[in-house]
Amino acid sequence: MEIEKHIERFIRRHHVLTLATCAGRNPWCANMFYAYVPGSQWFVFTSDEATRHASDAADNPQVALSVVLESRIVGRVQGLQVQGRMRRARGEELETARGAYLRRFPYAAAASLTLWIVEPEFVKLTDNTLGFGRKLTAGEPR
Repeated sequence: MEIEKHIERFIRRHHVLTLATCAGRNPWCANMFYAYVPGSQWFVFTSDEATRHASDAADNPQVALSVVLESRIVGRVQGLQVQGRMRRARGEELETARGAYLRRFPYAAAASLTLWIVEPEFVKLTDNTLGFGRKLTAGEPR
């Protein structure tokens, strides 16, 4: 899947995502700092394995996330929705993910990091700066 440059610029300008997971019939969401890896299109974040969202993703790796620009001005509203698969970063992926995360958040080098990757399968950016309700997409929704 190729993500349009306009969408990638939006992703790189922000740093907090909301992750939605579901185990059984029990949805959950969590907010966290993220780094984006353009070449692989990964969203990378750190979270302890004992968190509810990590536990949920172990049972059901299909997740959703969002990144939003809050504004009271309707013409400036922008929001990203993503469907993808979440996994713990391992092996060579771990080095790439760690490098991206620490470039974005260098102070995290002092912490023990358990890094996770969300690999997008579908991306939709609603961007009112391009016209009211204008949507750009990549991939196929589930």
